Amino acid sequence: MHAPPDLTGFIDLHIHTAPDSTPRLLDDFDAAREAAAAGMRGVLIKSHSTLTADRAALAQKHAGAAVEVWGGLALNDPVGGLNPAAVQCAIAFGAREIWMPTRNTRNENRRAGKGDVGLTVLDEHGAVCSAAHEVLRLIAEADLILGTGHISPAETMALIPAAREAGVKRILITHPDAPGTDFSLDQQHRLVRLGCLFERCWVFTTPVVRHMNKQIDPARILNNIRQVGWETTVLATDYGQADNLSPVEGLRAFAAACLADGFTSAQVRRMGAENPAGLVGA
Repeated sequence: MHAPPDLTGFIDLHIHTAPDSTPRLLDDFDAAREAAAAGMRGVLIKSHSTLTADRAALAQKHAGAAVEVWGGLALNDPVGGLNPAAVQCAIAFGAREIWMPTRNTRNENRRAGKGDVGLTVLDEHGAVCSAAHEVLRLIAEADLILGTGHISPAETMALIPAAREAGVKRILITHPDAPGTDFSLDQQHRLVRLGCLFERCWVFTTPVVRHMNKQIDPARILNNIRQVGWETTVLATDYGQADNLSPVEGLRAFAAACLADGFTSAQVRRMGAENPAGLVGA
């Protein structure tokens, strides 16, 4: 039996913690403590409903030098959607990532059979809307990570050139293998040429998402990494569900699967430590 992968220096840029409107396995302090115990360099905590940069600052004070804790803001209905004022506030609190809308998107509502309602980054003419342009300008000025959230692949393909034109340097495509944000390999190769990185999230391989019809074959994620490139990949978990493994265990399982699939230790370290460190500026 192989030894568990060494997570020293790894960073998970996508974990969900309590307090939250959805039950979570760990709170911010516990998540930081577990990451530190595994030798990880840091975690970025995410909420679909509220700012996490302020909570990250408290968790950082509690953790001390053992691990770094970052937060961000997802632009959903509770914060006013594509709300530049909310982004300015997040920047003032030290946010490291701004996500386009997630739970309240038109893309998700269409998939759920709710019709053409919900948040979108496009206007009625199919162009990137003025509010999204202003958000991109603020992200660029603060040199933050742009996370694409749960908008559709078509919306993302329109948004990324606008982000580059605005001067955004750090772009992370949120779970590009997941149902609803499922990018074709051709789209992913086009995004590579635009300088994007891809946040592959292991949660979609686990049974806890089966009831949401979101579970996918782990081989699909591993094949997409191989096809698009480990050089542009970020390993993340999207864990924190009350009935799932801990984020540390999930990240270790993801790294182990990569190694078993033939990726080298150096390649896994690039995906799990170096690429996320470059994005978050650590």
